Amino acid sequence: MSVLNKRQGNLTVVLENVQDPHNISAVMRTCDAVGIQEIYVLNTMIPRHKKWGARSSSSAAKWLTIHQFDNMEACIAALRAKYDKILATHLAHDAVSLYDIDFTGSVALVFGNEHFGVSEELLKQVDGNFIIPQMGIIKSLNISVACAVSIYEAMRQKSLAGHYDQPGLPEGQYNALLEQWGVEEEE
Repeated sequence: MSVLNKRQGNLTVVLENVQDPHNISAVMRTCDAVGIQEIYVLNTMIPRHKKWGARSSSSAAKWLTIHQFDNMEACIAALRAKYDKILATHLAHDAVSLYDIDFTGSVALVFGNEHFGVSEELLKQVDGNFIIPQMGIIKSLNISVACAVSIYEAMRQKSLAGHYDQPGLPEGQYNALLEQWGVEEEE
């Protein structure tokens, strides 16, 4: 399946305490669009989400692998087992520009709560911070927009590096998704 062949196993998005299910759904839709298969939803300050905004996701949740956590340590352990770097969106003095990140490696991008950003606790666990360069007075974007801008830059870099020219998922995960999606491999 051509869509499954474009899925990227070395890029993910982590959403920490994002309250609005429509924001989460918009992120899911964008993740699907750029070939991200897995996303992580960490809720340590708000209840676990039972539903996503169906209209804003266009049913993307059906095609993604969503890992939900209510324990930060467990989430970080799962990320460390799979990704080489964990980077958070955070306006810090040591933050690098989104455009200075090498997305040809294995990267998890953390996006925080709509009002407070990434928590101090989680910031202590990441490998670095990044910002999306902006020219306006307001120095923040809606979380779904910030995520879209970020992962489209990742897609641009991965495209130039040829990552979309061959399957990007481990064979076992690829085959499991083929079966789950109920599709036959193309000849």
